[in-house]
Amino acid sequence: MRINKYISETGYCSRRETNRLILAGRITINDVVCEPGATVSAGDIVRIDGGELPSRAEAVYLALNKPIGITCTAQKQVPSNIIDFVNYPSRIFAVGRLDKASEGLILLTNDGDIVNRMMRAEHGHEKEYYVTVDKPVTKQFIQEMSSGVDILGTTTKPCEVFQMSECEFRIILTQGLNLQIRRMCKELSYRVLKLERIRIMNITLDGLERGAWRELTRDELEELLAQLNRE
Repeated sequence: MRINKYISETGYCSRRETNRLILAGRITINDVVCEPGATVSAGDIVRIDGGELPSRAEAVYLALNKPIGITCTAQKQVPSNIIDFVNYPSRIFAVGRLDKASEGLILLTNDGDIVNRMMRAEHGHEKEYYVTVDKPVTKQFIQEMSSGVDILGTTTKPCEVFQMSECEFRIILTQGLNLQIRRMCKELSYRVLKLERIRIMNITLDGLERGAWRELTRDELEELLAQLNRE
């Protein structure tokens, strides 16, 4: 098995982070510094920074209703980081990000493989949001948001946008550019007052109070994996 997949499946870190550790010379296989693309066989001893890699942890899949003010990082030195907030008894990390000023659904897991599969932009996984802006939503605004907005040197992919009230709309994205919704609104001369993610693929916020987390149900996990396996 390739080293980055092997390490991600232990829950220690993602494949991307493993690649960074390899380039930094911090991983060894049988006391030999690991090279990119190396493989691991049964009986091999893998160490990171001299410490032996733990055996594969039992898979954990959580849904959190993130409050405003929590930062989606595993860096312990960052105040109000999401890992300390959840305070789960074993190592987990967030799937993607939700900016500090936003709230709503975020998934956490120790399954590095599923993180990589969900984060691949080309697969177009749906994410749904409720957004409140600082002035009335118009038909022109809905049309321009739906068709694509020029931000960050590119045009956003077409998406579904539905007006919910005078100053609120619902949007379904299939990409995840940095601060995408806030940047799209700003480009159209709107300011986001509230942004809440309510769905990631088949997982929703239904019944989950703000600040609370729960384990995914078996049905949710099976459907999530089935969607990923169809790619």
